[in-house]
This record gives sequence, structure tokens and C-alpha cells, in this order.
Amino acid sequence: MPAAPARTSPARPSGRSASPAASSRPSRWKRSELNLQASDPAPGASNAGRPIGVFDSGIGGLSVLRALRAELPNERFVYFADTAHAPYGERNEGHVIARTRAVSADLSARHAIKALVVACNTATAAAIHLLRAEHPGVAVVGVEPALKPAVAASRTRRIAVLATRATLASTKFGTLHAALAEDAQFTLVPCDGLARAIEADDRAQIAALCARYVGEAGIFGTDDGQVDTLVLGCTHYPFAADELRRHTGASVRLLDTGVPVALQTRRLLASSGLLAERRAAEDDGLLLESSGDVRPLQSAARRWLASADAVVGA
Repeated sequence: MPAAPARTSPARPSGRSASPAASSRPSRWKRSELNLQASDPAPGASNAGRPIGVFDSGIGGLSVLRALRAELPNERFVYFADTAHAPYGERNEGHVIARTRAVSADLSARHAIKALVVACNTATAAAIHLLRAEHPGVAVVGVEPALKPAVAASRTRRIAVLATRATLASTKFGTLHAALAEDAQFTLVPCDGLARAIEADDRAQIAALCARYVGEAGIFGTDDGQVDTLVLGCTHYPFAADELRRHTGASVRLLDTGVPVALQTRRLLASSGLLAERRAAEDDGLLLESSGDVRPLQSAARRWLASADAVVGA
């Protein structure tokens, strides 16, 4: 099915194959060979020593994990990629909700996580309210396209949003968009296939899709009437930022949610007294898991988390 054309909202005058039953855990879990240590804290460890769970349907959430590790260097992380069901942005809402609930429940049960970062815009839009109700003892942090920062940053009041079709169609995104519609003109571009191409590291397809979707978003620049801010509304898309920049030009701002999510996670942990003060020198602080073939996740982690000893040393 061809992608729908980009949608523009004018500013108003100011005045995978396993059953997705929610109660089931993924059919097969694979622990990355990069780090086989248990993620549970040692007996007697404080709650602050518990790990932070981070998950996405694939590798896109590594862009958020990268920001989290930079902001919270003493924390331990479990990253889960639900690659057997990726990408969520091309699944129906019921499937996304079921997988999100199943993965979250399993991470909580197996790893006693103190915080859960849903590093996926589609999963956040579909299920974040359910996760907060189902895990009251866990700090749950979601991601959403950076529309508010974009409004604050844009001088031309012309903003383009690249996101999955599921995110753009969600009630949560619609509410956010409607609340800001008076402040800027948004062009919404559903980017079918881009997350999948990034998962596969298909450089030719990434280049072709970036050119296509930037072209659909409008004319970029800093003059009146031009789009001066591009929102990357999927956690995969920062990994295509260089390719996107080739088409937007250097003057256009590209905004993603990694740093804001990391700062919010820090705030929630600090307010609950759950910030880790230190971790053992021999503990690299990262455990990678996948519901499918773990090798693409390992490869992506080596590429995008090059500072992680466990990844580089594997």
C-alpha cells in the first residue's frame, strides 16, 4: 500500500508471529552474548541498585539508551528489543498493546526493575497509561514526538513531523497536536518502511526513503514560509539523522526525545531516592536481550554504543 501523502495542519489565528495475548510472555527470550551477567541486584542491595528496563520493538530505542547512559552513568540497564514483532509502527494497536504489556511484565518479573523506559513512540501512544496502572511501584517513562520543543524552537512557525503511521493516528498524538495547532503549522509525514530499513541497516533504502519523506514535508530553510524544524517522531530516526540532514540543509533543527527522556528519568528516580550512587567497576552496566535473532541488536549496539566496554569487547 503506498504511503498516504503528508498532512499539513495550518496554524489557527491567535486570538510478529507469536500470539500477542496480553498475559503471555514472548515465546522465546535470548540474552545477548555480550554480557551474560544476571541483572538482579545482589541479595541485600538497596532498591537504588536495581536496574532500569528499556525496551523498543527493535534497535531504535538504542538512541534513547545512549542518552540515558550519558545522563545516568552509575545506573544499570536492561535493554530488550522485541525484534520478533518489529516494527511496532506497522502493527495494529491491539498487537502493540499486547506486546508492550507482555514485555513490561516480563522485565519487571525477571529483573526487578526500578524504572521502565518505553523507548518507542508507537508503544507509548498505545499503552503508556496501562503500564502506569499495572506497575505502580515502577517509574514509567514514555516518549512522544518533540512537538512542544519544536514550537519553542521554530522561528518560521513551520514544523515537519516524521513518524510512523501508528503514532500519527494515535489518540495521544492527536491530543498533543491539537493542543499546539494554534502555535505553528505542522506537516505530518507517515514514514512507512523507514524504521524497518534502519533495522536492516539497508543504506540504499534509508537514503531513498529519507529523500522521499523530506521531499513530502515541504521546503526547508529559515525564510518565512519555510520549514525550519524537523521532529524525528520515532526513536529509530536519529540513526538516519545524517541522511535526513543532507536533504534539509544545515540550518534546519532536528529534534528527537533522547535527552528529555533521560532528564525525566533522572528526575523521577531522584524524587524517589532511587538514583544509584555507584556500580562495581567490573560491571559494564548493560544487558542486551531480544525476542528474535540477537545478532542485529549486537551489531547495532556495537555501532551506536561504541563507548560501552561490553559491546566493544565482545
